[in-house]
Amino acid sequence: MQTQDATGSATYVLRGSEGAWQVETDGEAGMAYASKEAAFEAAVAAATNAIRDGYDVTITVPGAGGSMLGVEDTARQSPAEG
Repeated sequence: MQTQDATGSATYVLRGSEGAWQVETDGEAGMAYASKEAAFEAAVAAATNAIRDGYDVTITVPGAGGSMLGVEDTARQSPAEG
């Protein structure tokens, strides 16, 4: 369930929607989970082993609006923008 590249890193990306979340590694999705939280827990468990093996680890989880970390979500307004 993990992607390990030559630089010593492992990457886990959560994709899907409610009832069908998957942890993608190396461009391939794993088994389906009923919730995003369950998929995240599976990714963390796998990442724990990668950390133990000395890898850099990245876990990417989309926000509620489907945005990914580092990508601006223009559909939401902050309270200051009212």
